[in-house]
Amino acid sequence: MPPDKRLEAQEILDRAQALGLSVDEPEAYVAAVQRQVADAEGILDFPTSRQEPVNRQWSVPSAQENPLNAWYVRTEITEATSGPLAGKTVAIKDNIRVAGVPLMNGTKILEGYVPQVDATVVTRLLSAGATIAGKSTCNAYCFSGGSHVSDTGPVLHPHDPERSAGGSSSGSAALVASGGVDYALGCDQGGSVRVPASFCGLVGMKATHGLVPYTGILGMAPGIDHVGPITRTVAENALVLSVLANSEQVLPKTSGVQGLRIGLVSEGFGRPTSETVVDDSVRTAVHQLSSQGASVSEVSIPLHLAGAPISAALAQLVIDNIFTNDGQALGGEPVDEAFLRQQAQWRTRPNDLPQSVQVSLVSREILRQRHGTALVGRALEETNQLRAAYDTALEDFDLLVMPTTPMRATRLPGSDAGLAEVMTRSGEPLSNTWPFNNTGHPAMSIPCGFSDGLPIGLMLIGAPHSEALLYQTATTLEENLTTEKS
Repeated sequence: MPPDKRLEAQEILDRAQALGLSVDEPEAYVAAVQRQVADAEGILDFPTSRQEPVNRQWSVPSAQENPLNAWYVRTEITEATSGPLAGKTVAIKDNIRVAGVPLMNGTKILEGYVPQVDATVVTRLLSAGATIAGKSTCNAYCFSGGSHVSDTGPVLHPHDPERSAGGSSSGSAALVASGGVDYALGCDQGGSVRVPASFCGLVGMKATHGLVPYTGILGMAPGIDHVGPITRTVAENALVLSVLANSEQVLPKTSGVQGLRIGLVSEGFGRPTSETVVDDSVRTAVHQLSSQGASVSEVSIPLHLAGAPISAALAQLVIDNIFTNDGQALGGEPVDEAFLRQQAQWRTRPNDLPQSVQVSLVSREILRQRHGTALVGRALEETNQLRAAYDTALEDFDLLVMPTTPMRATRLPGSDAGLAEVMTRSGEPLSNTWPFNNTGHPAMSIPCGFSDGLPIGLMLIGAPHSEALLYQTATTLEENLTTEKS
């Protein structure tokens, strides 16, 4: 160890005292700490073996090429000419690593970071013949259910540029809905696949937690991180998920809804922000399945309403992962030194963080000071109770249903909007979606109608690993909607 790095005994003892620790054997204590520090710093003595930088062509699209502001960067990466996704283009949410292509995650803090590895899901898409067409815009650190919190500017709704495309996978949904790509990937920690799918009239799947590997993706907290497909049709969504999960078990085994027991979760309707037209459209769509052999009835799950406060309390863990730990826990390996160094810049540039993120930072400090770990502990206990409540309901029903979002696409905050409006528009779409991130149940959004030209989303929820059943039911709902249009 270099002399200037040697730990003096007094420094060690001072640090122990600052932590409130009693040192009974000072000499042995000092030696043990010195040994552990020296062992860790030994990594610095090894020669650095860096792989050759991955060079892939990419470009920043012009305003004319990017009318919805849905692209972060464009690229064209194809590695296989055959496979189930051959000839299909995919947009990758910009918190997912694509080697040699910039990753910003919606925040100027990470601007300039270029990962050198592909996320597992990117590898699987490329092996299946897909073409990566670019990185799609997302909200800063994926902190919003709207499409207005990105340092590259808001993502516009494909049907109404004054409205939100949903978030945080906003660019992914806007690109699929506008025909810019065939499919897109989003990540979902509170509804960030399902909300933009609902707002934009698409199919969005958050599969059972852990079914799709999250390796190589910037996340929020491992217990709630999901990555999933956004597509125009149910069949496309099932196909893409089978590639991402590397399993055909997610594909529907049969068709129709004969004999299915479907529960309409009462607490998912009539929320404080609910639009009557949304509630009515979802109920109408589901009751149509009765004529095809399904039984539909109401079910009450009072703990569903606890999803919001649970998520708010667990947000402390998100802040710890992203900021307190400078990003070390953002989504799993591989995490590289360049990323950690880049993410740590927030400490010297805190005012470059969006105000909504700053609010979360301050809130975490206050909550931790007031409650220590008690609040998080209580939220984790309630999560277990919430999971059990859904599981109990799913013993009597094959599927649960509610609106994906209580409302249709909301208006984007104007450039002069205050913090209150920015925060409201970020959180209001999430009331029905984020409980299932905490519990891990598969949940998908499918369009079930339109009102004043704006899509309405219906959410199907099933028992763990019931993706095939969700797709089977969604196909019938989709066929009914198609019949209505024709």
